[in-house]
Amino acid sequence: MNLELLESFGQNYPEEADGTLDCISMALTCTFNRWGTLLAVGCNDGRIVIWDFLTRGIAKIISAHIHPVCSLCWSRDGHKLVSASTDNIVSLWDVLTGDCDQRFRFPSPILKVQYHPRDPNKVLVCPMKSAPVLLTLADSKHVVLPVDDDSDLNVVAAFDRRGEYIYTGNAKGKILVLKTDNQDLVASFRVTTGTSNTTAIKSIEFARKGSCFLINTADRIIRVYDGREILTCGRDGEPEPMQKLQDLVNRTPWKKCCFSGDGEYIVAGSARQHALYIWEKSIGNLVKILHGTRGELLLDVAWHPVRPIIASISSGVVSIWAQNQVENWSAFAPDFKELDENVEYEERESEFDIEDEDKSEPEQTGADAAEDEEVDVTSVDPIVAFCSSDEELEDFKALLYLPIAPEVEDPEENPFGPPPESNTEDGPAHSGSGDKKQRQPSAEGAPPKKKARTTTIELQGVPSDEVHPLLGVKGDSKSKKKAAGRPKGSKGKERDSPFKSKPFKGERVFPLEGGAAKGKVQAEPGQLTAGSLVPPAYKQHEVQGLD
Repeated sequence: MNLELLESFGQNYPEEADGTLDCISMALTCTFNRWGTLLAVGCNDGRIVIWDFLTRGIAKIISAHIHPVCSLCWSRDGHKLVSASTDNIVSLWDVLTGDCDQRFRFPSPILKVQYHPRDPNKVLVCPMKSAPVLLTLADSKHVVLPVDDDSDLNVVAAFDRRGEYIYTGNAKGKILVLKTDNQDLVASFRVTTGTSNTTAIKSIEFARKGSCFLINTADRIIRVYDGREILTCGRDGEPEPMQKLQDLVNRTPWKKCCFSGDGEYIVAGSARQHALYIWEKSIGNLVKILHGTRGELLLDVAWHPVRPIIASISSGVVSIWAQNQVENWSAFAPDFKELDENVEYEERESEFDIEDEDKSEPEQTGADAAEDEEVDVTSVDPIVAFCSSDEELEDFKALLYLPIAPEVEDPEENPFGPPPESNTEDGPAHSGSGDKKQRQPSAEGAPPKKKARTTTIELQGVPSDEVHPLLGVKGDSKSKKKAAGRPKGSKGKERDSPFKSKPFKGERVFPLEGGAAKGKVQAEPGQLTAGSLVPPAYKQHEVQGLD
């Protein structure tokens, strides 16, 4: 993989659909790790599916939550993953083992979680109807960030590129820049619509390279700012945006916006349909519109950190958008020629001779003279695409790939079972009940998993009856909370009977294939309730990590 060759002279954005990733469950959110080798997808049934993006195969499945996963973020070294679910719980996961390290229970739904870009000990959490919270993982403490107006608690927040500052925005268009270490106010400004009218801040996103960031606002305009200018203006400054991006024809509202890996392009997903708009940041011109299946709603968009690839989620499926790869046969050799029809080849003089008798001996000059020098083939140069501008070396402890055990359909012998001698000693009497024990001796011999520490976060004045926007259904609050996720108390029973969950009233049900599960029913996977992005019941599988 020659990442140095990715800096092409042509366009550096995707042009067409390049397949889909089916997570079995309905996908709701996705995020790439820092190198783009792994893609984590949060699903409706609470599982996190980690894809190996090079092979487009599932590398691991973590049974993370009972309720749908609404936000995900990788740590800088790729070893940890923080997730939030619609039942107000934030969990930290060890990616290699699939174990939960810590849990935090919040009083209100979580809209976004974000790892500190440099410090693996800090996590930024944006609860609904509350000021953002900065968690310190080592001591499980939290700090509530200051807000501009205590009466307006619809606040979004994000770390800047290196985590030195936290940018927060409220429903009145006020942006605050806080020092991460001591939460001191460094700069502030207000986003206006040209007059004195203000507009609500929906999201703040930073580029991986450079100092630019974008603000998605309720007036359907994406504003791009330079972070250095914001800090220079100080408190109550009036910085001008570098670009204002919008759909002037359809007045499209934006669901999710993000930068390309090199920071030169901006993609925005429409909140009305599965459509991706791509702008060039430097000029502000619209270069491409990618249209997905008509009638589908977009849930999330993520741009690959290194390559011109976009992952988008709609109707529970992850769609991949990439460039059109054109085969160039003339690129094999400088004198390679493409022929439209067969021609008779004329051999040149001494072309296929082992030694050219007529060739004169050239003098040892230039490159030929340096042929005897030793070539260093052991040291590895760092890949520039994987290093930040203030780093010279790569992180050698980083987790780029996950080990995957091959699946053997018909193994000749049980690799995990006891030796054959032990079976003969016990006799056939224990064969009926002992099969399950023989299949899982590794779990018995392994050390017991440590139970994750759960910390309850107390926030003053935050309503506890809020419902996450993903679960927003017309009707009473009880039906909202039961709209998605695993049925209560079914976590331990799923291994024996994966189809225990009963369908709700009004669902269309279909009989299962095969005679073994006669009389049991299952909800149609793609069936959605009115006004909801999450199906009420979905086929549950207890799938362990494939490590």
